[in-house]
Amino acid sequence: MNLKRSRNSLSISFKMEGKLVIISAPSGAGKSTIVKHLLEKVNNLEFSVSATTRAPRGEEKNGKEYYFLSAEEFREKIGNGEFIEWEEVYKDQMYGTLKSEIERIWKKGNHVLFDVDVRGGINLKDIFRHRALSVFIMPPSVKELEKRLIRRGTDNAEKIKMRITKAGQEMKLADNFDNIVINDNLEQARNELCSIVINFLKNG
Repeated sequence: MNLKRSRNSLSISFKMEGKLVIISAPSGAGKSTIVKHLLEKVNNLEFSVSATTRAPRGEEKNGKEYYFLSAEEFREKIGNGEFIEWEEVYKDQMYGTLKSEIERIWKKGNHVLFDVDVRGGINLKDIFRHRALSVFIMPPSVKELEKRLIRRGTDNAEKIKMRITKAGQEMKLADNFDNIVINDNLEQARNELCSIVINFLKNG
């Protein structure tokens, strides 16, 4: 259940120096794999590292996959107005987009790639509007999503059940995105997303 979310309206004062690509999906839909492929295939597109209070998984490193913060550090940054948008997905488990990340990427002359949760994706599109392309990665079904989460082996049964419930709610929000890519066949989904993003960056 989503406990809290916020959009920081001060973000609209940004000097628009580039475009933004927003990729969102329910947990386990294959978003990270598809995003990695996108970064390899599309020039001048750079990953925006989100901040989170969740613990690192596997070989994740601070500053690469996420900026890993304590709940206290995260709330301090909220108070300082350092986030464009942020969300408390579960109690004390928060995710957010730092203003400094977008400024860093734009200063390098690159476009921004966001890999964010569904609510975060909707918030970012609402902020940046025509400057941003939003894409929802849709799993073939909730049943298939559950199988993938079990195979991933990072969550216990209770956490998987929680993720499946949340995923069902998120899939109902897919129409809020500019495009929906169904990840039934990974290669096909990767190619479809690359085509959509390249077209947007050239002509959008």
